[in-house]
Amino acid sequence: MNRLVRYAARVALIVAIPATLAGCGINTIPTQDEATKAAWAEVQNQYQRRADLVPNLVATVKGYAAQEKSVLVEVTQARASATQVKVDASTITDPAQFQQYAAAQDKLSGVLGRLMVIQEQYPDLKSNQNFLALQSQLEGTENRITIARRDYNSAAQTYNTTLRTFPSVLWAKTVYSGQKPAQLFQATASAQSAPTVDFSSPPTATPPKVN
Repeated sequence: MNRLVRYAARVALIVAIPATLAGCGINTIPTQDEATKAAWAEVQNQYQRRADLVPNLVATVKGYAAQEKSVLVEVTQARASATQVKVDASTITDPAQFQQYAAAQDKLSGVLGRLMVIQEQYPDLKSNQNFLALQSQLEGTENRITIARRDYNSAAQTYNTTLRTFPSVLWAKTVYSGQKPAQLFQATASAQSAPTVDFSSPPTATPPKVN
C-alpha cells in the first residue's frame, strides 16, 4: 500500500509541475513570440503580393503615359530596392534591418501613389480595363498591407509588454534571456500628405489598340 501511495504521489507531482509552470506563464513568451512571427510573415506576404503587381502596372501605364518616364523609373527602382532587402524572422528584433525594410517599402508606397495620380491626366488610361483591374488589385493589396501591419504591431506590442511586466519578466530574465523586443512599424511623415505629380507636360496620343 505504501508503495502504491508513493507511486501515486510521484505521478501527481509529475503532472502538477507542468501545470504549475504553465499557470505561472512560462509558455507565454514563446507563444507570443510565435504569434508575432506569424503576423510578420503575413506582412511580408502582402508586400510580396504588391511587388508582383507592380511590373504589370508599370507596363500598362507606360503605353499610355510614356512621357511620365521619371515616375515609371522611380517605381521600378523602388520596387527593386524593396525586394532586394533580405528579411527573415530575425528582422523583427533587429532595429537597423527592420528600419531598412520598412523604409524601402514606404518609398515604394510613395512612388506608387504618384503613379496612380497620373491617371487623372490621361482619360484613355482611366478607362483601360487592364489598368482598372490592376488598380483595384493594388488598392486591395494596400488595404491588406495596412491590416497586416496593424495586426503585427498588435502582436508585437503584446509580446513586448510580456517581456517587461511581472511575472513574465522573471522568465524573460532567466529562461528566455535571449529574447529581444520586436520592432514596431511607425507612420511616415509622407503618409500624412497626398502624393503630387507635375503635369506640366501635355499627354501623348493614345497608343493604337492591339487586336
